[in-house]
Amino acid sequence: MADDPVAPSTPSVSSSAAAPLGSSVIPIVNKLQDIFAQLGSQSTIELPQVAVVGSQSSGKSSVLEALVGRDFLPRGSGICTRRPLVLQLLQTNTDKEYGEFLHLPGKKFYDFSEIRREIQSETEREVGGNKGVSDKQIRLKIFSPNVLDITLVDLPGITKVPVGDQPSDIEARIRTMIMSYIKVPSCLILAVTPANSDLANSDALQIAGNADPDGVRTIGVITKLDIMDRGTDARNLLLGKVIPLRLGYVGVVNRSQEDILLNRSIKDALVDEEKFFRTHPVYNGLADRCGIAQLAKKLNQVLVQHIKAVFPGLKSRISAALVSVAKEHASYGEITESKAGQGALLLNILSKYCEAFCSMVEGKNEKSTNKLLGGARIHYIFQSIYVKSLEEVDPCEDLTDDDIRTAIQNATGPRSAVFVPDVPFEVLIRRQIIRLLDPSLQCARFIYDELVEISHRCLTNELQRFPVLRKRLDEVIGNFLREGLEPSETIIGHLINIEMGYINTSHPNFIGGSKAVEIALQQVKSSRIPSTVPRLKDGVVEPDKAPPSEKTSKSRAFLARHSNGFLTEKGARPSGDGEKVAPPGMFLF
Repeated sequence: MADDPVAPSTPSVSSSAAAPLGSSVIPIVNKLQDIFAQLGSQSTIELPQVAVVGSQSSGKSSVLEALVGRDFLPRGSGICTRRPLVLQLLQTNTDKEYGEFLHLPGKKFYDFSEIRREIQSETEREVGGNKGVSDKQIRLKIFSPNVLDITLVDLPGITKVPVGDQPSDIEARIRTMIMSYIKVPSCLILAVTPANSDLANSDALQIAGNADPDGVRTIGVITKLDIMDRGTDARNLLLGKVIPLRLGYVGVVNRSQEDILLNRSIKDALVDEEKFFRTHPVYNGLADRCGIAQLAKKLNQVLVQHIKAVFPGLKSRISAALVSVAKEHASYGEITESKAGQGALLLNILSKYCEAFCSMVEGKNEKSTNKLLGGARIHYIFQSIYVKSLEEVDPCEDLTDDDIRTAIQNATGPRSAVFVPDVPFEVLIRRQIIRLLDPSLQCARFIYDELVEISHRCLTNELQRFPVLRKRLDEVIGNFLREGLEPSETIIGHLINIEMGYINTSHPNFIGGSKAVEIALQQVKSSRIPSTVPRLKDGVVEPDKAPPSEKTSKSRAFLARHSNGFLTEKGARPSGDGEKVAPPGMFLF
């Protein structure tokens, strides 16, 4: 169904001073909106626009159709607008009227009933046909000589009770969707409220007040003025005496549902609206606040002034974004088309990565004062963390006299041993040596973690151009380091097993049997000297007058090292009166 075009003298009063300016700046903003719409949520630039808010059946769709002069929006019971509709009205110098959708580039809709069907099908494609709601936009441009340049966003009406496929929190979701548009300082708010309801309870004004508490961005629209109760009028509402708004109110008369069913044209409805306001005793003195024509003019003027106010900041943000993008683009370098050039570029990137890795390990790349990095961190792990963990290992921990006695008895079997066998000593020592394994494995894992951290820090700027290569390089280096950790841990285990396999008793620091007895005898000797050395009357010791018997009777004991149970060196013990000299080859304890 296509109505006759509306005469230019009805809603579009293009003789206003703002119209020439609006025809130049609003299309530019519309082009920017189309560009940023393709970026989706990635765009951080906030462009000026007018958001239409109101409850269900408040007359939002009728107002928008009256501004366009055509029937093109879905109609019916319940919620009709289920996705945000970005409506860009563009004034043309030709008599042709048509619409274009952003998701159907190049296709022109001259039949406005087809526009309605496309809106319905696109909505159902996204949210289904059972009253579902989505926040994904539908962008529609309408070119007509009978409109003023305006950009409007028709948002879903505020509803209370969920129906169909709507979730139980449909009201909260719709309010959140509306707030995401109107909370932006660059967005004007067109709050639509029916005149036959209490303005103080208006959902549109209530949500607009939350986003614009000072009322500097809100334009109030009072619809359905012709169906108010007799004896009442909206004069005080239009004058802003009930709820004041800086941008004021505009009253309109909508087509009734009967007019829509009878296919009454918008042109006839606008003529009747003009006659209603001209002949009404209350509204005839408020000509600048009543009618669709005045609403279109006011929206155009306010939008142009708003664009002028936000344009400097918008320009600076766009310029800053362009500079940032230009720097990022320059960092990507030139595009290489040939296979040879691509191979050379890849080799160059890998070479720089290897150089950066070696530099970090050698400490030539990054000089940080906050924490240790690279090779310095590896050195700290070996010299501080690992050494400290080894020093904390007590070689005699969990080793008691009972353990030693039991090990000796187990090694002697059913007979008592004259000599202390080597087996219990080696069994107990191996049990203590194995405790060095855990600190060593922990050190290896610390080194592995640091090498992984170095690999992450070595990503050069060239790799920023190729995120897939960067990800793949991370995977390869990570797998390489993990594959090296396992044999390293195996080697550490072998080294510990080697230490347990051969107990080196020839080491200079090892205290064997003979040395232990020598140390014990020296301690006994030192304890006897004070009681046997004579003293003079004045307390001075004369070493030359010490009894010769005591000089010759100093105890000596030597325990020979033995190998495979055979004695290799003779041992002797000093004998006194009545003592027998031990035969050669016997350990004395």
